[in-house]
Amino acid sequence: MNLPTSPAASAALARPPNKLPRPNDPCWCGSGKKYKKCHQEPDAEFSKIERKRLEENRVRPGRVSPMRSVPDAIPKPDYWKTGQPSRGTGRTVRTPEEVVRMRSAGLAASRILRLAGAFVKPGITTDDIDAYVHELTIKEGGYPSPLNYRGFPKSVCTSVNEVICHGIPDDRKLLDGDIVNLDVTIFLDGVHGDCNATFFVGDVDEESRQLVRVTHECLMKGIEAVKPGRPISDIGRNIEQHADQYGYGVVRAYCGHGISETFHAPLQIPHYFDARSTTKMEVGMTFTIEPMIAMGTWEETTWDDDWTAVTRDLKRTAQFEHTILVTETGAEILTREP
Repeated sequence: MNLPTSPAASAALARPPNKLPRPNDPCWCGSGKKYKKCHQEPDAEFSKIERKRLEENRVRPGRVSPMRSVPDAIPKPDYWKTGQPSRGTGRTVRTPEEVVRMRSAGLAASRILRLAGAFVKPGITTDDIDAYVHELTIKEGGYPSPLNYRGFPKSVCTSVNEVICHGIPDDRKLLDGDIVNLDVTIFLDGVHGDCNATFFVGDVDEESRQLVRVTHECLMKGIEAVKPGRPISDIGRNIEQHADQYGYGVVRAYCGHGISETFHAPLQIPHYFDARSTTKMEVGMTFTIEPMIAMGTWEETTWDDDWTAVTRDLKRTAQFEHTILVTETGAEILTREP
């Protein structure tokens, strides 16, 4: 792509921050001038150049292979044939026996995610990753929870670059410099274990590395907020406050969820501060915390496949997830290996 030659365009090559000031605020560059008198025009020029680059390099859907089969001997969730999950019991607090099974499923999911992450490299396809996760899940004696959940055609979600979540594995090859989120869930011994992480593909730029690092920090800040007797809104408050320090957007369209014998059980866990989330956390609750953090806007749009969610401005996004148990002192992470 040709570089801009106008003075405004040349100034725009100094990358502006993710969150821009208002016209009459001091300029972000530290000049002491009002933003409208300093960098507003070059920032607008930069945005045009950046948008063109993002459009040219956006992730595009590839060919999706047939749905993989699961051996008859593997216990399956209620939706495996019809694609329609039941509502479950509606309970939010788990029994001690259920917690034991949740720990087992969580550790299995964590092992699968670790091995799948090590498999990531330039040149493989996201369908290759799906085949590997499918195989690993069956070796654990479990069923890949995403498979045919509300019709989802694959065993893992693979979300590349600007894809926020629910990316469908296909024949697109991973490119050097990509980032990819792998969202792994296993149905094992009657319960689900759910976790995800964002991985680097080859040599990744520093801006993307910071996004991934801060997103993991956001997850841990959210987990730190888990305390019995406190409202669920504390989790999103912690996450949003940390993301705001970097000018990042917190995706609002998707949230964490209750989980146990039902993949997506009652309890919604927003990753931004929502004063309406007044439900108090109780000892024995199990749910996911899975912030999706974007370099730019938190607004999203969905592909025609009705699954793949992408950032509206096509800037990169990252995500990390754990399944947690509320304890008397805080949170136990169920999807982390010792």
